[in-house]
Amino acid sequence: MTHPTAFRKVTDSTPSGLTAPSLSGLPPDILAEASRRLGLAALLYSIVYTLAMFGTHLVMEGFGSIAEHFLGAQTLQTTVGLVSIGLGLVVFAVSRRSRIRPDRLLDFGLVFLVVGAFGIAMANFWGAYPEWDERLIDTYVGIPWECFWILMFPIIAPNTPGKTLLASLCAASAGPVVLALSKAAGATDPATPLGTLFVYFLFTTYLCAFVAFIVSRWVYRFGVKLRKAREVGSYRLVEQLGQGGMGQVWKAEHRMLARPAAVKLIRPEALGADQDGRPTMLRRFEREAQATAALRSCHTIQLYDFGATEEGAFYYVMELLDGLDLESLIERIGPLPNDRAVYLLRQVCHSLGDAHANGMIHRDVKPANIYTCHLGPDYDFVKVLDFGLVKSTGEQEREAAQLTAQGVTTGTPAYMAPELAMAEDSIDARADIYSLGCVAYWLVTGHRVFEGYKSMVTIVHHVKTPPVPPSQRTELPIDPRLEELILACLAKDPADRPQTAEDLSERLGSIEGLGTWSSDRSREWWDLHMSP
Repeated sequence: MTHPTAFRKVTDSTPSGLTAPSLSGLPPDILAEASRRLGLAALLYSIVYTLAMFGTHLVMEGFGSIAEHFLGAQTLQTTVGLVSIGLGLVVFAVSRRSRIRPDRLLDFGLVFLVVGAFGIAMANFWGAYPEWDERLIDTYVGIPWECFWILMFPIIAPNTPGKTLLASLCAASAGPVVLALSKAAGATDPATPLGTLFVYFLFTTYLCAFVAFIVSRWVYRFGVKLRKAREVGSYRLVEQLGQGGMGQVWKAEHRMLARPAAVKLIRPEALGADQDGRPTMLRRFEREAQATAALRSCHTIQLYDFGATEEGAFYYVMELLDGLDLESLIERIGPLPNDRAVYLLRQVCHSLGDAHANGMIHRDVKPANIYTCHLGPDYDFVKVLDFGLVKSTGEQEREAAQLTAQGVTTGTPAYMAPELAMAEDSIDARADIYSLGCVAYWLVTGHRVFEGYKSMVTIVHHVKTPPVPPSQRTELPIDPRLEELILACLAKDPADRPQTAEDLSERLGSIEGLGTWSSDRSREWWDLHMSP
């Protein structure tokens, strides 16, 4: 099962919801990465050009020589150089600080391709051939630096083939245009045959422009295929948030609705090695989606859609959560105050109570499956997720047993009730109460009830070993009434535990002095610890 912590909301520069189709047709994450590469390439261009233009004179003669040499007789060459350097810095700044869409920035990058090529050509060809000698035509004069610039651009900053070809041809024309201007200004011998030199550019820069066009077609087609592969139902996969043993979790956006979502995508090969076992595994994940969709508690994660892709992968679409799971929370800040733990646990009881009332047992209640979120005006708003191991009563119970009979785990050892560990037939809602007691133990101590053991040893401890009281596992104060209730949840005999989630919630709420945590206090904590 993909780890549910991947349902975390991630902020990025790509707007979600109603976004116009990308101008280049490439996936948003590839566009974003390309725009960052473009910024770095622009910065590198500006640095290298500055060193090439001013470095020698600065080292040899100082700043005075720079003003005299570059701001004097060679005004046009200096101006083009400074413009190309400045544009490179602008592209870098925009790629890092602006909220301009990545595809628009890549279009702007094509302008930089052309201007940059003219800057390079100015340095190479302005004033070239001051005295023309026909013997030069038979001499190898090298390959223009514009060739490297033109060839690398479709890889660094991909765009549509048509736009790339147009910009590359303009960039390839930089050399001939600069030579023509140099000849007109008298910096190049008037006898220089531009028509003959055009053949030189035809087999260098213009040839590279054609190669860049071919490369851009490869990159573009690959990106389009990748984008289509990432379309799942009515949703478009935007960014991978996590990966587990059976699949991936992606941030996604609906094609028409302004609603971000999280998509759990189960790889086809994870559904079973043989054709006979795959339908059973597929049915199991269908049950997870159906079970979650049937619940109405505001503290149960909301399901939007589910289905199967053309490639045979199973997916379901859930709300995107802005927060973190309780396992990560405790690992990050340590044990919680008693009143905050009670505040979170009562919300979990609300979700489980709804599930139990609908004849469903979660069977995998653990901190990693419980999120504390910022939801609208509310903070520390709990969402319970991953009902993949849910057990139904009635006619569906026999089907559920068949679906989990082929080696599929029925819980997490560190949070597994004794009756689950013993694989007893009469499993009811009190198994979830035990697991929630393990969660409560984790929240107030920062330790699992039994830890440091292999899975089978941990399971045996849950069956036989009395737990150490939470107060003996932490230096923080634990209210004796809360400790007594946690230990009651951890009773080996289900009859000795709170019998329902509603009963547990009422008993938590009745502990005097532990009902002081509120959404306002949660907001203060989030502003202090979770603000970007």
